[in-house]
Amino acid sequence: MKILLTGCSGQVGYELERSLQGLGQVVAVDRSRMDLADLDQVRAVIRAEQPGLIVNPAAYTAVDKAESEPELAFRINAEAPGVMAEEAKKLGAALVHYSTDYVFPGNDPAPRAEGDATGPINVYGASKLAGEQAIAAAGIPHLIFRTSWVYGMRGKNFLLTMLKLARERDELRIVADQHGAPTWSRTIADATALILAQAAAAGPAAAADWWTRHGGIYHLSSQGQTTWFEFTQAIVEQAGIECRLQPITSAEYPVPARRPQYSVLSSQRLQQQFCRLPHWRDALALCMR
Repeated sequence: MKILLTGCSGQVGYELERSLQGLGQVVAVDRSRMDLADLDQVRAVIRAEQPGLIVNPAAYTAVDKAESEPELAFRINAEAPGVMAEEAKKLGAALVHYSTDYVFPGNDPAPRAEGDATGPINVYGASKLAGEQAIAAAGIPHLIFRTSWVYGMRGKNFLLTMLKLARERDELRIVADQHGAPTWSRTIADATALILAQAAAAGPAAAADWWTRHGGIYHLSSQGQTTWFEFTQAIVEQAGIECRLQPITSAEYPVPARRPQYSVLSSQRLQQQFCRLPHWRDALALCMR
């Protein structure tokens, strides 16, 4: 099987290029070859490669900037996945896509299940939800993995930002009233590969039945929950950096895009169906080693 992987230079895409090896012929493309803002280019690459599976971690992820660039955010996060789904349908291909905890409003302090009511409170979340809906509307075999607070040792993310700032400053003021689950990009990639390996093990004759029974939306995030402040505490402790940390409220750190106060995802369904997921502290320790 040929697997078309988008966004291979991003946090999750980079890890997926490694994790997907052995499942098929991985054709990894980055923005220079497939820019999701160029829908014609998206169509052209898919038609040229004719994959049996499209794995799409590429996205517009600048949450605050999206408030001033809603059209671009929706083109990349909603229209482009819709185009991928349309092209996949023509090829008889399946699609794996990644979404976010920000599709929920975050006003209920209980872990969100896949069937819970959505209600994004920022442009980024709204664009990702629209992408989910476009894929589902295409009626193709698909998996949509909602994840949360993604970090890794490459790209732009909270972990690398905190490591840099903690080494440069004596004190950091960190938001302590938003709750979520930090998720290592490699956790996402490895779990995806494990799940797709199960699909492959079903064999070509049973592939359609496997996707019918197992396709849909799943929550894929680390176990446990924390705040940005507590996450930062764990980061500086494991890095051995001396830096004072001051907890603050969201109101004390105004940003263009509102964030959910509580966006913990329940990954119970995924774990029952497929594989266990690590606690966020264990994954952070392994990442930093």
